[in-house]
Amino acid sequence: MVGAGTVAEGKIAGLLDTGAQLCVVAPHATAQVVQWAKSSRVEYKQRAFETADLDGMFLVVASTPDTQMHRKIFEEAQKRGVLCNIVDVPELCDFYYPAVVQRGALQIAVSTSGESPALAQRLRKELEAQYGAEYGAWLESLGDARAKLQADKGLDPEERKRRLHALVTEEAFGAFVRRQKISG
Repeated sequence: MVGAGTVAEGKIAGLLDTGAQLCVVAPHATAQVVQWAKSSRVEYKQRAFETADLDGMFLVVASTPDTQMHRKIFEEAQKRGVLCNIVDVPELCDFYYPAVVQRGALQIAVSTSGESPALAQRLRKELEAQYGAEYGAWLESLGDARAKLQADKGLDPEERKRRLHALVTEEAFGAFVRRQKISG
């Protein structure tokens, strides 16, 4: 990761969630990035980017205010076969980040293929409002119910399918939410 500001922090968090080993290069970092470095979750090199930072890397993400450096990073990454994403500069990207809503195991991703990251962000915010935290808990209970139905070897496959689909209706979700409010 080149850059360690607020936007870069979000990208770093997402990469950490994948289990990636990260090296962050930036003269300055947010408090969270510094904390990740102190706890050895990331390697932090507190200095300006150098082209040798790309040696041996699989991918690079850059989020800085320096557009000239972005072009240099992209060109050097291309030479080395390193995948590159310059945040919010689609023409300097080999891949795009989707905007993701996560509620437990539920993930809803929105991508505009780099055409309008602002639209993807707006849609993500709308989805976050529409799909609250209760969806994560509901999905967990659906997983438990599915496991029980799968374990019932005497159950006809078509009946299992019917029951699984009945569990995911709007009415079933409403009943789940009401039970959660009563028990919680």
